[in-house]
Amino acid sequence: MTISADQSSGLFLTRVRPVGFGPGTPREPVDILIDGNGRIQSVGSGLAAPESYRRIDAAGAFVSPGWTDLHVHVWHGGTDISIRPELCGLERGVTTIVDAGSAGEANFHGFREFVIEPARERIKAFLNIGSIGLVACNRVSELIDIRSIDLDRTIACVEANRDVIVGIKVRASHVILGSWGITPVKIAKKLAKILKLPLMVHVGEPPPLYDEVLEVLGPGDVITHCFNGKAGGSLMEDEDLIQLAERCASDGIRLDVGHGGASFSFRVAKAAIARGLLPFSISTDLHNRSLDNPVWDMGTTMSKLLAVGMPFEAVIEASTRAPMSVIGLPTTDLLAPGARAELTVFDIEDSDLRIRDSMGDEAHLDRLIVPRWAIVGAQATKASRYEPKSKYSLKSAGCPHCGWVGAQ
Repeated sequence: MTISADQSSGLFLTRVRPVGFGPGTPREPVDILIDGNGRIQSVGSGLAAPESYRRIDAAGAFVSPGWTDLHVHVWHGGTDISIRPELCGLERGVTTIVDAGSAGEANFHGFREFVIEPARERIKAFLNIGSIGLVACNRVSELIDIRSIDLDRTIACVEANRDVIVGIKVRASHVILGSWGITPVKIAKKLAKILKLPLMVHVGEPPPLYDEVLEVLGPGDVITHCFNGKAGGSLMEDEDLIQLAERCASDGIRLDVGHGGASFSFRVAKAAIARGLLPFSISTDLHNRSLDNPVWDMGTTMSKLLAVGMPFEAVIEASTRAPMSVIGLPTTDLLAPGARAELTVFDIEDSDLRIRDSMGDEAHLDRLIVPRWAIVGAQATKASRYEPKSKYSLKSAGCPHCGWVGAQ
């Protein structure tokens, strides 16, 4: 359900508790007036609204900047792994979706025309360094050899789509690269430097080693699947590696969760957070092999980080302003008069849910972050958690990248 406001009306959001807006965030419940143009009109207690405004009583729920999922696959119809944006967007509380390399230069035009432009959500994209992107994900590698990369065409594609392309993506694990090793990461980093964009690198099964990847990256770049539990690719297997990751994080390399079907371990995340290594951003890596198990949605992924010891306000920051900063969205004065409204209203509910990570290990979620509304401009979309169609075990052998164990 979507509540819209025309030019003569607006939205009146009452009894919300702001969180995640940065310094100066009100601590007490407030009302928020949004005018018919979708701009913040006023924020305060006991506000009155014109009769024409549509009223949403949040009844004490939290309100944050719009949730931003930094790693999703939504080139639906263009790759065999992508889902439709509406499955992971506004109806799940997510106002901005960032596709993480589904398309390469050879097919980005279709992704833009048929998915990005019609979507109600804002969609940005990391462009895959491999020209074909994830057309037949893991069945046909996008990085078979040097012929898979066309630097000139990739540069041209970025320059023609600067408004939506926010970075370069490369997958660095042996199931993708074979014997290439670290070379594609170095090529992708060179290209990102030329284009003055951040590089996002998928880390997984070595080679190349997690250590090697970190040594190529610089401030502003992103390591996704940072808390994976794969043999030879896990932070917690190697004290030297986690110390390197800590140094890199302090120098500005962004650690992104990128949960996915095979890339998030409760044990690794809990141990890293306990020693102070928090993720910069929380993302789902939602695709059609992770949607129904183990990921489900953004709120559930945020709840998992809460369950392994990440402080509540840090969870919200890592799901809103932190990923927004990666893709160049404004992160200050988001509740100031005149700012365009982009908000997520959510509750925290008591829960007895038992849920799996990508390794098949279970954890108990005693607190669950549940989206209620996604507000973009003067439109409010009713939001809820995703209801999975099936719950199958990931303990059985499956694809080492996405956890796929056959037709679901």
